[in-house]
Amino acid sequence: MLLTRHKTKHGYRWAADGRLLQQHFNLSMFLALESDKALRLAAELQTGDQAEAALVSPIEDGQEVWASGVTYLRSRDARKAESDTADLYEKVYRAERPELFPKAIGWRVVGDGGQIRVRADSNWNVPEPEMTLVINSRREIVGYCVGNDVSSRSIEGENALYLPQAKIFSGSCALGPGIQLADPTSLRDMPISIEIRRLGQSVFKGETQTSRITRALEQLAEYLFREMDFPEGVFLMTGTGIVPGDDFNLEVGDTVCICIGRLILKNTVGE
Repeated sequence: MLLTRHKTKHGYRWAADGRLLQQHFNLSMFLALESDKALRLAAELQTGDQAEAALVSPIEDGQEVWASGVTYLRSRDARKAESDTADLYEKVYRAERPELFPKAIGWRVVGDGGQIRVRADSNWNVPEPEMTLVINSRREIVGYCVGNDVSSRSIEGENALYLPQAKIFSGSCALGPGIQLADPTSLRDMPISIEIRRLGQSVFKGETQTSRITRALEQLAEYLFREMDFPEGVFLMTGTGIVPGDDFNLEVGDTVCICIGRLILKNTVGE
């Protein structure tokens, strides 16, 4: 089942496999339940009406997006190359405890077709394609969506303590196009690809697989829920295995297209 969120003339509405759900359905309600009960609820609340209104980000205003760092070898190498404290990232990559940090609150998240941004005070910015887990209040991984963790490599490379400024700013987080409900075992070897186009020309392409994540998805979820409650569920980006070269900088007007499994997220870089 694919859950999508739409902006209609009567407000936001959720849909399942292209059919609108009843008005009172919301994702917070869905993620508060055990996964089996939540699926039954969505099936019961499905109407016969087609969801034709524009897509918006598949997250509600008060829900949180968190992110995982240095979960791929490529990410470790890129972090080491940009920083004077390379051993820090080597230690994170090999440590039992993962790097986890807050990325966005729901109302800040950009949806499919929306505009992402780069920081004006940074001269080295990149998109980071990431499979984003959707986890319910009971720590069950119920599905995924496509995520773009837009980041400033120059700010993060200057000082590791600047990570929040490198990662958290308006337009830095995109999710979409919807939430593909799935068993976590089916997410362990998903293809991920990205293409960046500029003035009609392809300027970067890359691909990887989620099987290259050095940590189990359940381990990431378990650490996130240690000493933390998410009564309305939570979104967790799982890190990036695709990082453009050191000579690449994301620019205003670029189009970023990320594919993970059958889901596609497309955004342009705005002012």
